[in-house]
Amino acid sequence: MGARGELFTTQVYLDNRSYFFNVKENRTGDVFLQIVESKNRDGVEADRHQIAIFADDMQQFLQGMEKSLDFVEKDRKERAKNRREKREAKDAKYGAGKKMYRVKSSKGEKSEKIDDGIKRTGKVIHIVSKKEISE
Repeated sequence: MGARGELFTTQVYLDNRSYFFNVKENRTGDVFLQIVESKNRDGVEADRHQIAIFADDMQQFLQGMEKSLDFVEKDRKERAKNRREKREAKDAKYGAGKKMYRVKSSKGEKSEKIDDGIKRTGKVIHIVSKKEISE
């Protein structure tokens, strides 16, 4: 047994967070799982949060965790399906790969498509052709 009652420990490192899974034994002999999250903050002292799950409650904890993981996976698949259907509907309506742009109008008026000779692609504006100004 370790100096702080540690029986087993493992670590998971992510981008700016670390998770520690420590199996410990307290002074009365109760075994528990301690989960610690350590988050780095711009060179400042790390935030640390921890929870403890006692051995008697681990099965219920794991059941709750499994239900949560199942929901997350189901929700992820459903969102991907909705994005795909929305993209397919847009492609069917406007044609694949085409983008529609609308010119903002003043308050309360409905915007209409206007061909002003400017091709808009995201943040960059490309001039397609210059309109001749008659004098």
